[in-house]
Amino acid sequence: MATTPDMSATRMAGSGVRVSVWVGHMALPMLALWLLIAQPDLDVQWEHHPSHFWLVMGVAAVNVALAVQVLRSARLREDARLLLVGYAFMLAAGFLLLHALATPGVIVGQSNSGFEVATPVGLAVASVFFALASVDYPAEASNRLVGRDPVVRWTIIGVMLLWGIASVAELPPLTRPLPEQAVGPLRWIAVVAIALYAVAAVRFLMSHRKKPSVMLIALITAAVLLGEAMATIVWAARNWHLSWWLWHILMSAAFGFVAYSAYTQYRREGASAGIFDGIVSRQTGEAIRQEYGGALETLADTFQRSAQVGMTDQDLDLIIAGLGSRFALTEGQTDLLARAARSLATERDQARRLGALAVIATGTWVERREDELLEDVIKVVADRFTPDVVRVGVMGSPGAITFSDRLSSGPWPETGDRYSLEMTVGGESAGIVEFARPTGQFRPRDMVIMDTLVAEIGIAVENARLYRQLDTLFRTYLSPDVADTLKADPSQAGLGGSIATVTAMFADLRGFTTFSERTEPAKVMDLLNRYFGVAVPIVLRNGGTVVQFVGDAMLAVFDAPTPAPDHEFRAARTALEMQSAINKVAGDAPAATPRFRIGVNTGPALIGNIGSAELRSFNVVGDAVNVASRLETSAEPGTVLIGETTYAAIASRVEVTELGPLELKGKDLPVIAYRLERIVVS
Repeated sequence: MATTPDMSATRMAGSGVRVSVWVGHMALPMLALWLLIAQPDLDVQWEHHPSHFWLVMGVAAVNVALAVQVLRSARLREDARLLLVGYAFMLAAGFLLLHALATPGVIVGQSNSGFEVATPVGLAVASVFFALASVDYPAEASNRLVGRDPVVRWTIIGVMLLWGIASVAELPPLTRPLPEQAVGPLRWIAVVAIALYAVAAVRFLMSHRKKPSVMLIALITAAVLLGEAMATIVWAARNWHLSWWLWHILMSAAFGFVAYSAYTQYRREGASAGIFDGIVSRQTGEAIRQEYGGALETLADTFQRSAQVGMTDQDLDLIIAGLGSRFALTEGQTDLLARAARSLATERDQARRLGALAVIATGTWVERREDELLEDVIKVVADRFTPDVVRVGVMGSPGAITFSDRLSSGPWPETGDRYSLEMTVGGESAGIVEFARPTGQFRPRDMVIMDTLVAEIGIAVENARLYRQLDTLFRTYLSPDVADTLKADPSQAGLGGSIATVTAMFADLRGFTTFSERTEPAKVMDLLNRYFGVAVPIVLRNGGTVVQFVGDAMLAVFDAPTPAPDHEFRAARTALEMQSAINKVAGDAPAATPRFRIGVNTGPALIGNIGSAELRSFNVVGDAVNVASRLETSAEPGTVLIGETTYAAIASRVEVTELGPLELKGKDLPVIAYRLERIVVS
């Protein structure tokens, strides 16, 4: 749901009210203290030693329970911040307990220094640990602190035990009441302690702003109240007066608020393991998130594996119970984790299946044969549709569906749910795709994906068929070498070209004009198609490229666009094979039927695309091509003339008749020509 400006303003106003109320509550004790100082008559005295003893003992017991729980969480999480908070509670609780034990008239006979300074000393030392706990330690420093936990903990316990023995047994230096000269240093210690509590409160507040937590709010409140208690003890309290009881109330409120917040977290979480997770350092918090994320992933993998290998519900319950025990989860939390894992496993399964759709929809299938395409599709599906089995039945010529192992993702199961869909290509049935789930049933969302999958397979097959049709059509208008070059590098379709040495071959029909004048056009076309029908395959077989047909003439080139090291010999061999093949075709034709004459010449030429942006064609232009054309017009029907450059390259492999210099149209100088008779060395 979108958040409107009015809603945002309302939330900000609500937050401001809560902060104002909190600040007001924190300020009330100081206002009460100011009132008692300003009006000494209001600072009434109430001295009742048993009430003091049991009140302080109760507060100390609550704080001891907090300290134990925090330290237990610190050991569980191996977190330095929690550990330091636990030390602070331990010190505050311990010295408050020592203050209670030294209550005059209960265990000891009279007031002594242990009774008077136990609480401020405990608060002062606890302030140091509070301030240290507000620091976000790096992993290495945190590990060092956690490693020294036993030493620090037993040192604190030992100091408090010695203090308690000296206080209860009234041993020096705690035998007598606190002397007046000790008040000054105690106040300086209080200033430092209050400053440390303030630093801790501010730093905890910064942590809370980054990641809100009920327990961080509780620590901030406790730090403020303990700082106020310290100020009250040192500057305002008069023994057994209302100002003196005030700091007891402040400490009770501080520890009580933390205890209440912990109880609230316990009610919310349903377990004690994660009550103080909101206090931990950033590194520990990230580790906890990763740990719970790993548990969720493990459980999701388990659910997916159970679908594949057939785990029983009892097996899954044991795994879930193990994870719940490992992370100290309640029954409700374990159930929630299981449901989340089921959802995650389902989503991951759907993502895998959708991945198959994406691969098929974006894959390059058009150049595959139809059977190869379907085999590859099955491989894609097999990886992503486990444990389902998918098979494709192809429509045969009689209209029967044929299944094969090659077009199946696995053995077809005898039991389980089944789902069949017709595969259509171009609006016609091309086969059937069947799905089987050995265990369980297909859900509606599964069927949607399967419907889409079959549609994508049909589209891929149809695209492959269309591509083959277009490719075949494309290749009938272009020489295969040109077509392959353009497919491999479409940039070759640009206008322009490059200079290269090639061998050009021109062939046309002598007397074609006269023949076409007295012959029906259909017969003329039939003759040309029969002649070119035998000529073109010979050119292609010898590695040549048919550049163009112009009426009864054909231009072919060798060494372009596909390189051919012996292009001169290839062209000569092609010319002789063409004449031999055409003579066989024209053997039964009337004497007046035109015969091919061929000219072959080698030299530099411009090879590339000629035309415009709208229409262009592959062509070869140059003097070498012109000479080949002129040699062809000078040749007698059924013969082949080659130029001097061509002959020089193949002289040792052919037999020729030298014709001498020929005057060719468009050439200023005579051209040496040879009539190619036969090939003597292949």
